[in-house]
Amino acid sequence: MKAHLTELLFSVVKQITDYTDSSIIIIDRPKIISHGDFSTNLCLILSKKLKKSPRDVAAIILDKIPPSDLITKIEIAGAGFLNFFLSSKANNVIINSALNLKNDYGKNQTGNHQKIQIEFVSANPTGPLHIGHGRGAAIGDCLARLFEASGWIVTREFYYNDAGEQINNLARSVKASCQNIPTDDPKFPSDGYHGEYINEIAKDFLSMETIECQGESIKASGKIKDTKSMQEFSVAYLRNEQDQDLIAFRTKFDVYSLESSFYENGKVEKVVNTLIKEGHTYEKDGALWLKTTNFGDDKDRVMQKTDGSYTYFIPDVTYHLDKWERGFKKVINEQGADHHSTISRVRAGLQGLNKNIPKDWPEYVLHQMITVIKGNKEIKISKRAGSYLTLRELINEVGCDATRYFLVARRPDSQLVFDVDLAKSQNNNNPVFYIQYAHARISKVLEQWGGDISTLKLDDSFTFDSQAELKLIKSIGIYPEIVLQATNELAPHQIANFLKDCAAELHSYYNDSKFLVEDEKIKIARLSLINSAKYVLRNGLHLLGIEAPQKM
Repeated sequence: MKAHLTELLFSVVKQITDYTDSSIIIIDRPKIISHGDFSTNLCLILSKKLKKSPRDVAAIILDKIPPSDLITKIEIAGAGFLNFFLSSKANNVIINSALNLKNDYGKNQTGNHQKIQIEFVSANPTGPLHIGHGRGAAIGDCLARLFEASGWIVTREFYYNDAGEQINNLARSVKASCQNIPTDDPKFPSDGYHGEYINEIAKDFLSMETIECQGESIKASGKIKDTKSMQEFSVAYLRNEQDQDLIAFRTKFDVYSLESSFYENGKVEKVVNTLIKEGHTYEKDGALWLKTTNFGDDKDRVMQKTDGSYTYFIPDVTYHLDKWERGFKKVINEQGADHHSTISRVRAGLQGLNKNIPKDWPEYVLHQMITVIKGNKEIKISKRAGSYLTLRELINEVGCDATRYFLVARRPDSQLVFDVDLAKSQNNNNPVFYIQYAHARISKVLEQWGGDISTLKLDDSFTFDSQAELKLIKSIGIYPEIVLQATNELAPHQIANFLKDCAAELHSYYNDSKFLVEDEKIKIARLSLINSAKYVLRNGLHLLGIEAPQKM
């Protein structure tokens, strides 16, 4: 409908101005239903150019706009806004569109089959996934689903920091456990990992177990002095565990990239040499520095430490150069807010390579901290992980659907309180239950009807007139706009909030109406309406990775 209205308005704009671009036309939806279905401030925009008052411009547009059987009336409101009221035919077109497109309703092709890479989770293989990783997984996966729904070719990617001091600390921790050194013993590595999972790894290493990880078999040597085997086995053990957590969270990846690979193939060294050659480095205090201030950073950063090892952002620059060379002109990184300082460093490093990479590439979505409460008390630690609550424990406690919804339901840059008791509740206070129950209610009515759902369709002559019906139709019509907006604004929480509102309209209509009435025309119309709402709810839940149950 927005496209149709834009076309009608632009036909007038071309008659009365020299504008050649329809982007000046902005179509909004009034918050109050009595103000119409759509509204535009075009008259205010054109008034200065035409040297007329906005209301005079509005009168001109009303006189010249082509007729449309999808619009019943257009009103001039306020200082010169135009409010559009849809006809009953337009409402029926919306319903039939959902019924015809089914699972594809709400999708668009604005991406035009362009490639996009979305990196998310990217947890260090040093422990189980925690709830912060879970929020990143929920947001990242929903972003991927949104971009797929908007016509992009999406690559989901997980980057493992499997090199560096944190991996050495992991191996030292497992070795200490193999030697039966308690975590509170002074001999236990001061920077080691203290969770019960370390003892589990140590036990399996001593038993010479074999771990299957990403198509490879990693067998433990069982020898405490075999540091290389211990490190490889520990990393494979935790990578495999994280993979199982992600499977339980309905999150998949197309590509796994390893930090170690960029050292092995010489790409890290090549990046450093290029930055030196381009004149963006200098030596001070025995270390090699990158002039990141030349690219907007607040201070220069160390690239190579006095011991010859590289700081963490250099392999990150290398990894992102690899993304660019693989042809990803659009890249989104979903990470925790503690990565904020990494953005300027990675972008500075990429600019220094002189590869014509845009200054604002890649894009970032950073999520804030999560507080988990149960019984009005905060849950901070896990029995197994030792220092934090794991994602798997949360899934086991409240289920995958509730976990995904609650972790994505707020803006990523806002802090989140996860109420376990609310997430487990089976009542209308729980938004997940509320939305899924709306879908199940529709399914039950259609089952009781027993007819062929594929035959449901509205004819142009039928008119919906109740406020409950019109509000539900409006929700159905808004859905494709929400999908596009959530994609463009990198805001999957908008889908979660929309679904809650749509479910509210459905429940209101359900409680106010009878569907299996004797009048065949009314019955088919009402069944068509709720079936179109069912597609909206199901498609929206799919974008969140949540199931749409037939029964509850």
